[in-house]
Amino acid sequence: MTNKKGSLSESTWRVFCAIEVSSDVRERIVGHAQQLRIAVPEVQASFARLENIHLTLKFFGNLSQQQVLKASEAASQAVAAVSPFKISIQEAGSFPNRGPARVLWIGINDESGKLAKLQSELERECESRGFGREDPPFNPHLTVARLRSPRGARSLAQAHADLGFERSTMEVSEITVYRSELSSKGSRYTVISQHPLRVSTDYDQGQEQ
Repeated sequence: MTNKKGSLSESTWRVFCAIEVSSDVRERIVGHAQQLRIAVPEVQASFARLENIHLTLKFFGNLSQQQVLKASEAASQAVAAVSPFKISIQEAGSFPNRGPARVLWIGINDESGKLAKLQSELERECESRGFGREDPPFNPHLTVARLRSPRGARSLAQAHADLGFERSTMEVSEITVYRSELSSKGSRYTVISQHPLRVSTDYDQGQEQ
């Protein structure tokens, strides 16, 4: 199908780049969410589903097919500067800091600093290809729930904080560019491209000790 100028008409994809979360952590988060449902049943919220839990590095929004290719190119270049590393998943909190909670999250501890470096490299590569920077700045977390109404929000946030989240670790070895499709049943994510982090050299390992 072509438009009046003769060029191909083109749909856009809703795209983001993220780190896939290990299955055991995802299962624990879903279990955590289920306990919150039981604790505060009256709350209106969208709770995390097992297949949709991920650590977002950058949300691009709606992209043309050409821009999708550029996003994948940026991800491919960003991983060349970072070797595989570990992060800790721990603590339970909510956004915003004041007033009724709108988002419940599980925190990320970036002990090595490599997560911040990886996201910074991704931003740099994206910016060189015409993409804007993240606003607000990168604040790594895993979303447990998004609240649709203030009703019960304070009680849910308190239950979330009281329940807490026991520390666990996971290795980050690749990043993924996803397509997100919205529907009445929630978001559906499709892998566009995957980008393994480079393998550490003996020199790198010596520097990290």
